[in-house]
Amino acid sequence: MVFRDLARALITVVTAAGVVVSGGVTAGASAPRADTWSTSWAQSQQRASGLSPETFQNRSVRIVTRVTQGGSALRLRLQNQFGTAPLVVDATTAGLSAGGAAVRPESLRSVTFGGARRVSIPAGGQVWSDPVALATSDLADVAVSFYLSGPTRMMLHDLAGRTNYFSTPNGGDRTTDTSGGGFPETHGWTYLVSAVDVLGPRVGGTVVAYGSSVVDGVGADSCGPGCPPPAVFQRWTDTLARRVVDELPGDRQISVVNEGISGTTAAPACGGDGNDGVTRLDRDVLALHDVKAVIYYYGTNDLANNCSAETILAAYRDTFARLRAAGIKVFVTPITPRPGYTAEQNARRAVVNQFVRGGGNCSGTCDGVFDFDAVLRDPANANSIRPEYDTGDGVHANIAGQTAIARSVPLDRLRRAVLSTH
Repeated sequence: MVFRDLARALITVVTAAGVVVSGGVTAGASAPRADTWSTSWAQSQQRASGLSPETFQNRSVRIVTRVTQGGSALRLRLQNQFGTAPLVVDATTAGLSAGGAAVRPESLRSVTFGGARRVSIPAGGQVWSDPVALATSDLADVAVSFYLSGPTRMMLHDLAGRTNYFSTPNGGDRTTDTSGGGFPETHGWTYLVSAVDVLGPRVGGTVVAYGSSVVDGVGADSCGPGCPPPAVFQRWTDTLARRVVDELPGDRQISVVNEGISGTTAAPACGGDGNDGVTRLDRDVLALHDVKAVIYYYGTNDLANNCSAETILAAYRDTFARLRAAGIKVFVTPITPRPGYTAEQNARRAVVNQFVRGGGNCSGTCDGVFDFDAVLRDPANANSIRPEYDTGDGVHANIAGQTAIARSVPLDRLRRAVLSTH
């Protein structure tokens, strides 16, 4: 792993990259492997609960992102997806985290957009930064800081799974503060930053975990009564990313990113307030770079909202067809147990799960099945998860359950799927 990181650090080619400022999306097709941008961290913005409860003015924010694969350079995506007015960012920096809010001083870089430090993101739009000459190793924590001089309300993701940092109100531009002292306030939300790309020819492509709370990581801070406070980055996708680094050959690495949003549905008709898996697919999967495969988990909230199996399956077919048309392999998990389901809802779950398991490939509509239901369900009660994996709500997996899910994913199969799309 050390040799691979050193080899990556020696790569100095940085390609020119234009800035995209629009409400549309960019293609996720891969470039030649000698010089490829791959999304290595992502977190979706949310409608409704995704608007910051406070207005930021003359204040700085520091967001910690963990790139699952490293590279010789990086670039950032900032979004104003659900904003109703342009959002102005006056200054942005990126650097390697030194723990907490601190940044390694030698790594701090100014981030520009079309050559300028100041950028305006239109309502409903996004911007990609210029390339930043900052080398990263696998599983490196990158601190992204930005300064907002004018009154600003930002979109957010309300389950960060780690700690982010804020200056005091009217704390000024603290984006170059490497000590972390200028960021005394903390929060568990992620603002504005929605993706980080790395430039790395040894990265084989990106796998996107896509779905609702089981993907988002609800329960990943739960380790049972009396246990010490758990470390961050305990979602199953985090553990899967560590497995990739530890278990796959250095020239067969893949990025793993998490695009889960809690409470969302597969189908627009089943709820989700515009965050459903059909509506947000372009923004949260197809707009990322070098995506080769998706691990899809959706349907539990559709059932809880009393949607029919036919409605759920229609959303599945639509989503899978769009992904496969883009050359992306699709792996699907059957819907996991939920004690609150009625007998009718469990019957609908059985219909959906039979479709998913059919032929081992979603009855011909996907590329394979990763059976999280089989991992989590209690052998003594098929409508609940195993007690040792239960957070206490009967629905979400604790750290032990998150680890079991990650361990169940066949890495060789995932790697072959990703590399076969080159």
